[in-house]
Amino acid sequence: MVEGHVFHRSHRRLAARYFRKEFTTDKKPEKATLYISGLGLYKLFINGQKIGEQELSPTPTDYTKSVKYNTFDITDAIKEGPNAIGTILGNGRFYSMRPPGIPHGPLAEIKHFGYPKMILQLEIDYPDGNKQVITSNDTWKVTADGPIIANNEFDGEEYDARKEMPGWNKTGFDDHTWLQAESVQPPGGKLESQLNPNIRVMETIRPVNISEPEKGTYILDMGQNMVGWVSMKVKGKKGEQVSLRFAEVLKEDGLLYMDNIRGAIVTDTYTLKGTGEESWEPSFVYHGFRYVEIKGFP
Repeated sequence: MVEGHVFHRSHRRLAARYFRKEFTTDKKPEKATLYISGLGLYKLFINGQKIGEQELSPTPTDYTKSVKYNTFDITDAIKEGPNAIGTILGNGRFYSMRPPGIPHGPLAEIKHFGYPKMILQLEIDYPDGNKQVITSNDTWKVTADGPIIANNEFDGEEYDARKEMPGWNKTGFDDHTWLQAESVQPPGGKLESQLNPNIRVMETIRPVNISEPEKGTYILDMGQNMVGWVSMKVKGKKGEQVSLRFAEVLKEDGLLYMDNIRGAIVTDTYTLKGTGEESWEPSFVYHGFRYVEIKGFP
């Protein structure tokens, strides 16, 4: 960091962190409980299975004052023998959407807490009374070289399907090129159970109209202003890129009105791997919108 410089127009890009840990159980557990706080946001997998219906979790806080963790009963997901835990960490409001130090305007209030980090504990109870505990420590492996190459609440999520790592959250995956995780300082806030419900998908809405105001530029009209994201199916060549840009209002020419968005990019991008029909939706961003501009759709 160079002290004394203020970056007024800089857009911060940081890839998601992927963590994995394998462990072995001697027998089927009687109960398995997992506690996790993945900051800013997390996705959790056991043996390749996504755990929970939560989205954009845990609840954001001033992390220097309090840090929320979520609790899951994962008894049915644990099997006798080898098992694997996988997590993905997104930036959320932990890794600031803009550089700290902006002196004026709405961005002046944004805090920056550092790079994404996680604390996790899995407690496995066996019928004979024995207990096994797996915690997040430096025996885990980590990489930032996965398909989510950027994610930011202001600017959107960038996903490169060519960088997917099939089986990364299952047993037997070759992670020799991944880094060893490191123990880091906590953000300072009190670690406490999250009492409020997590965010989850409440409804799926289909567009009411699709127009093409310019050749190759499509506008989806969702029929209402909403908070969420777009789920997409696409088929094309490897390396082709589709962009989704979001707005609440259209101009007279049928294109997006962006003046009220100011410096936010509000664009999700997906780079195809080129293997038949591909399905995608972002993991760590949301948008307030009615209209979606689609470019690059094959």
